[in-house]
Amino acid sequence: MEFDATFFALALPAALIAGVAKGGFGGGAAFVATAILALFLPPATALGIMLPLLMIADLATLRPYWGEWHWPSAKALMLGGIPGVVLGAMLYQATNPDVLRVLIGVISLLFVAFQVARTRGWVSVERTGFSQRRGLVAGVVSGFTSFVSHAGGPPTAIFLLAQGMGKTTYQATTVLTFWAINAMKAVPYAFLGVFSWDTFRADLYMLPPLLVGVAVGVYAHRAMPERYFFLLTYALLVGAGGKLIFDGLT
Repeated sequence: MEFDATFFALALPAALIAGVAKGGFGGGAAFVATAILALFLPPATALGIMLPLLMIADLATLRPYWGEWHWPSAKALMLGGIPGVVLGAMLYQATNPDVLRVLIGVISLLFVAFQVARTRGWVSVERTGFSQRRGLVAGVVSGFTSFVSHAGGPPTAIFLLAQGMGKTTYQATTVLTFWAINAMKAVPYAFLGVFSWDTFRADLYMLPPLLVGVAVGVYAHRAMPERYFFLLTYALLVGAGGKLIFDGLT
């Protein structure tokens, strides 16, 4: 891996955005960093770089939201995440880097489409209350998409928003859920050879802006509207997702 100007120009801002998303905005948009890294690195390398950083962000974010989560929802999502991670590992072994590029790109575009449609009222999340069965299903999908692209946010968001949660309960529940799901991914990632000395060196460079982003996100969660942050994030995801699909197909 080349630690050149391109790496620092793209990777450090990506880490900052991931930290802000993790710290204050449900964490779903944090996978924009994976999409950005996959533009100039093999997808497996991008996944290997981001997982330790996401795990550190999870730990840093647990304390500010400690005990504010909805435990039944988090428990159902975490239990469902176990088979989801297993399915993701099986797909990873059966695919090549171009398939992963297309998957990350498609998930990026679908994420943006879902968020825009929900914001504009084109898609409504019907309030249904807590359901363990729906939580388990959402956990399976979240575990799978999290494994292949660190993008487990949308299915979790649909499940939690259907319960009419306040933003702090929602944020705390996602923090706890993805702390567990990301921890589940570490062992299969290691056996699949996703980690290397280069990925850990990259983590050392990216850790400071990530932690700054977490602190900014925790503050922003309580003090500022999320609109402008997500406008930037969606633009980055559309650009990176489209490029990854193009590269994977050509």
